[in-house]
Order: sequence, then C-alpha cells, then structure tokens
Amino acid sequence: MSRQSSAQGSAAPTGVRFCLAPDGVRIAYTVHGSGPPLVATTCWLTHLHWESPVFAHFFEAIGAYATVIRYDDRGFGLSDRETEDFSLDARLGDLEAVVTACGHERFALLGHSAGGPVAVGYTVAHPERVTRLILNGAHATPARRPLEQDEFDTMLHLARVAWSGSGARYLRVYSSGLLPTGSEEQLSCLDDIHRRNSSAETSVRAAVERRTTDVTGLLERVTAPTLVLHSRGDRMISVDEGRLLATRIPGARFVALDSDNHVLLADEPQWPALLAQVAAFLEPDRDDRRRRPAAATDALTPREVEVLQLAADGLDNRAIATHLTLSVRTVERHLSNAYRKLGVAGKSARAAAVARVVHR
Repeated sequence: MSRQSSAQGSAAPTGVRFCLAPDGVRIAYTVHGSGPPLVATTCWLTHLHWESPVFAHFFEAIGAYATVIRYDDRGFGLSDRETEDFSLDARLGDLEAVVTACGHERFALLGHSAGGPVAVGYTVAHPERVTRLILNGAHATPARRPLEQDEFDTMLHLARVAWSGSGARYLRVYSSGLLPTGSEEQLSCLDDIHRRNSSAETSVRAAVERRTTDVTGLLERVTAPTLVLHSRGDRMISVDEGRLLATRIPGARFVALDSDNHVLLADEPQWPALLAQVAAFLEPDRDDRRRRPAAATDALTPREVEVLQLAADGLDNRAIATHLTLSVRTVERHLSNAYRKLGVAGKSARAAAVARVVHR
C-alpha cells in the first residue's frame, strides 16, 4: 500500500476477500505483508477500498515484519451494510470468521480504538490462539471520559445531520476530535471516509452499542503478553483508559505517546517510537517462526503455490490454466500433488488448505 497525497484517499489494491460471520453478515478483509500473522480488530472508521493517507502508513509499516490481516467492521466499508446487531458477541463472531478464512492457528492480535474490547474478549476466549496482544488507543469501559453523556448525545445528533449531505460540514467535528493537529488535507480525508464508510443510522446504532460495551471484568483473565499504547492528549479516548488496561491486565506494559492525536501521524516525532515498540514486541513471534520445523507447505513447489494462490482468488481450473498458459490437466495435476503433500481430502479441507498456503 502506498501513501496517497490526495485528501480523498485512494482506491486500495485488489485482493479484498469476503467471509461469512455466524449470523450470515458478509465481512470484507485483506492480507498484506510478510512474517508472523497479526490480525487487526476493526474500528468503525474503516473502508478497505479507500485507503486513507491518515491510516495507510501504520499498516504499511507493520507489514514490513508481519503478515497483516485487516477487515471492515459489520455495517461499514465493504462489509455488509444491512445489519442491526453490533453487539460484542456479533463482532467476536466476525473476528472468528476472518481468522478461520485465513487459516492461521496462532497469531498476534491488535486492538485499535473501539476494536480493543473485541481483541480483549477474543484473547480471553481463545488463549491458545493469541500469541501477543497490542492495544492501541483502546478502552475496556464505555469510555465516558473525556466524552461525557450529554456531549455524546450531541455528537449522535450531529451525525444524523452530517450524513444527510446538507450538513456535511459537521463531519469536521469528528475529524478534528480524532486529529486535532491534522492538516486540512488529512482532515478532509477523514471527512470523506466518514461519508463513504456507512450511513448515518448505522453509524449511530454502532456507536450506541459500543457505548455500553464493557470488558473490564475480563482484563485480569488475559494471559497473552500485552503492550498498551496510548496518546497522552487523546481527545476521543482518554489516556486514563489506556492506564486502566495496563493496570488490570497481568504483566502488561504501558507506553504513553507524546501526541494529541487518536491516530499517530507519520510526521509526528513519536511515530518512530511507536513503530519501534510494536516491532520489538512482535520480535519473539518472528524468532519462534524461524525456529519452528519446516511446515508441510514448505514442501510445495513454487508452481504449486502459484496455482493454489490463483484458486484462492476464485479462479477455476480452466481460468488458472489460461492465466499460466498451461493445460487444464497440468493444473489438475499440480493441485492433486499439493493436496497430497498437505495431507488433505474433501472439498472443505482443500479450501482450508488453500487459505493456509496463501496466508502462511
């Protein structure tokens, strides 16, 4: 993903995929980078098709040393818009659907902002799967500070007006709260993503539900090594929320960042420090990956991997043959050899094997 100077954002690279949550909601996700897997639980301001210059640098940089899996939250971006269930259980189901589609058995988990409660809930429910937990600008409680209830109600009213079109200028209230030191270009980009990523009613329903989400009672049950990052001057979620996370989670390490922005910008002095903290925290996973015995997928030939990747992109055998200038019989032979090496049989098992190879 390349940074984009346009305030409108840029169309994201091809490769968006979809999976189904337990209640049938379609969830859009992408995978990029290389290294041990890192799954980023979503926050409401996402749209995989429109890459924002405000967020792109964060995931692009992490992709240099981790395989980053991102997804649009239900009701937002490229995921299904027509849904009314924004409960924690529903969002945990979305995360489970994404990691199942990708085929990773163990992975690090990044919970940013409103994705924090989902990351905490999943880590407690599946301690055997989460190797490390990173909470960035996140919260465990309904986060009533610094946004008090009367101010929250006012923001919801503004949302209904702003998304109507005629009151679009009110979107700047949200954008400036997220990025109080942002440039006009960056704030305009956030305004635009607000308009694109969902409807007013969906955004309000999601905000109301998340306002009541509280995973404080789960924090002491987190067993994964945990890193908590939070901007000292965050106006959307108080730094006190970050301190609470680090205090209640056993052994968690807390890093306060000298910034007023909810999302750290690439030109801020603290940006290299944040990146260094994340890289160092994930390094043990990289070391473990290097020490691990060769996986079955390592026995595949480059051509077998290539064929499996095309199959994962939805191409049938004839289309794969055309793309690679091979005969259909040759493609079938490559697939058969790959399935034999992976020790799988049956349509569902083969589908899982394809996902595992693509995202290994």
